[in-house]
Amino acid sequence: MEIVNFTPVPALIGGMLIGLGSVLLLLLSGRIAGISGILGGLLPPTRGDMTWRLAFIAGLAVSGLGFVILGDVSAIVIEADTPLLIAAGLLVGVGTRLGSGCTSGHGICGIGRLSPRGIVATCIFLGIGMVTVFVTRHVIGS
Repeated sequence: MEIVNFTPVPALIGGMLIGLGSVLLLLLSGRIAGISGILGGLLPPTRGDMTWRLAFIAGLAVSGLGFVILGDVSAIVIEADTPLLIAAGLLVGVGTRLGSGCTSGHGICGIGRLSPRGIVATCIFLGIGMVTVFVTRHVIGS
């Protein structure tokens, strides 16, 4: 496997900004920056709780648009059919519900708070990811 276009400085800066954002959200509002929890809190909407959740989700969208405008989107290639991507997205949603949170909530915020549940969940996410890569590349041979 060849690592192409590895950019450690932007990756480090991005990681630090994600960490800073999650710490500030926790310190300033007592909220955990898990994306699934923030999005799930909008359904059904709770009065007085929507503004910060919508601002957080809007920030995610704006940052994605910023990458489209400033980044090299042509370098991104997804080699999967639309039905496979839809199925994968649905499986991620089911896993998020089963795991009581998403990778960002457990990995960034859970480990940052030394939450045993977050640490175990993150280890399981990473382990299953490694097994999936091994099976798809070496057993199935895609």
